[in-house]
Amino acid sequence: MSVKQIFVISSISVSVVILLLALISPYFLLAFLIFGPIIVVGIADMAQKRQTVRRNFPVIGNFRYMLEKVRPEIMQYFVETDTDGRPINRIYRSLIYQRSKNVNSTSPFGTQWDVYHPGYEWMNHSVYAVDPADLEREQRVLVGGPDCKQPYLSSRLNISAMSFGALSKNAVLAMNEGAKIGNFAQNTGEGGISPYHLRPGGDLIWQIGTGYFGCRSENGEFDAKLFQEKAALESVKMIEVKLSQGAKPGHGGILPAAKNTEEIAAIRNVTPHTTVNSPPAHTAFINAEGLMHFIKQLRDLSGGKPIGFKLCIGKREEFVEFCEAMIATGIKPDFISIDGAEGGTGASPVEFADSIGMPLRDGLAFAVDTLRGYDLKKDIKIVAAGKVFTGYHIARLIAIGADMVNVARAMMLATGCIQALQCHQNTCPTGVATQDKGLMKGLVVEDKARRVANFHKATIESFVELMAASGVISADELSREHINRRAGATGFQKYSVIYPEVEIGSYLNDRTKIRV
Repeated sequence: MSVKQIFVISSISVSVVILLLALISPYFLLAFLIFGPIIVVGIADMAQKRQTVRRNFPVIGNFRYMLEKVRPEIMQYFVETDTDGRPINRIYRSLIYQRSKNVNSTSPFGTQWDVYHPGYEWMNHSVYAVDPADLEREQRVLVGGPDCKQPYLSSRLNISAMSFGALSKNAVLAMNEGAKIGNFAQNTGEGGISPYHLRPGGDLIWQIGTGYFGCRSENGEFDAKLFQEKAALESVKMIEVKLSQGAKPGHGGILPAAKNTEEIAAIRNVTPHTTVNSPPAHTAFINAEGLMHFIKQLRDLSGGKPIGFKLCIGKREEFVEFCEAMIATGIKPDFISIDGAEGGTGASPVEFADSIGMPLRDGLAFAVDTLRGYDLKKDIKIVAAGKVFTGYHIARLIAIGADMVNVARAMMLATGCIQALQCHQNTCPTGVATQDKGLMKGLVVEDKARRVANFHKATIESFVELMAASGVISADELSREHINRRAGATGFQKYSVIYPEVEIGSYLNDRTKIRV
């Protein structure tokens, strides 16, 4: 029985008892004066649609928001910090909530960072700044190489991979509706395309993992016919083959039994109420050239839609093999998604989350430079993902060489997530990461969809304003020269020094220059 049901039953019971006792003695009316306001507050909590915790936990849910108002002052020294000393939870969560609610996100008293902290970063501005209104076209980028027949004009910022199953149907609906409102895309995650991805009509990036959910045969292998049917859907704009993810590289996805309902099992073609572990590696190909031929197969079956693959950089020589396979076969992906070890998930072994995989900026710089060395970057768009919260984060990654950015954690926060860290227990109090119908009912799709769209709009506008402040008129002009990182109390380095660029085509003539 949910907290909401308990409250309703208790309120009715208490009201009836007090009214009956009032017939015996008028003093019992005093009890009604005490409990009456509580009941009124609870009813108001269940009726409002903006705060899921209050809807799911009437009366007691209010204490959460009361504590949130004082938390920045009492918890500022006990929060997760970024590599540059920025307090992620205290600042970024507040920023995301403000932007998603369309509230003024400016702050008083200047910077809240320790600007002399090793790792602190900043972006070079120009006294010849340009008007942000002149850069509106830079909010989008065309994805599709020479062999792509249906290129996609993508937003610079999209929703990263999160599956239905890991997310509730209401969370998926809210994100997809938000994507439709804001004209950006939602990555389905490896759980496949659900009806809730399709109902609002927002653009989709269909992710295919090692479990081939949505295009899976009875024995768990890739089914070309099922793939062709799903790939033909109008909502599917791009298709991404997931090789690994930053949160658990080399491990495969996990769907706990508590979340594996009969509906989810039917979508994935697995047994319901069992824990589903995706295999750590693909069976449709076994090497780099096999991956390229698989990409061509998917492109042909989809009618020429953009095909790419996603990975967290591990053994760097394997990415080099991918590039050499592209040259050997003449087959190139339309995009490559680089995930960082700092990426999040609802369930991962601690050792994998903490100690495997290359951090995003290092992996991104390596991937971009390797593609440059083989003169492949001109035909391939790069997507970056891993703890992206702000317009500066987008600018920083594009300066390194990315073309687009995906965000998951920030979109969950915009949808109402409070980081209760109960994703794997099916007890998410905000209804975002649960299959409990009572909890997910508290998440009002229409309200949260608007918040997702608001966050996207404000963050993209922030990115464009940063470009304008830097005096550039195109995202292609952002370079590693624009970003600085403090190396000590009295020194700093540009990204161009930390991540020196590789000369275009230099690996083709001299393999000794390859950085592995």
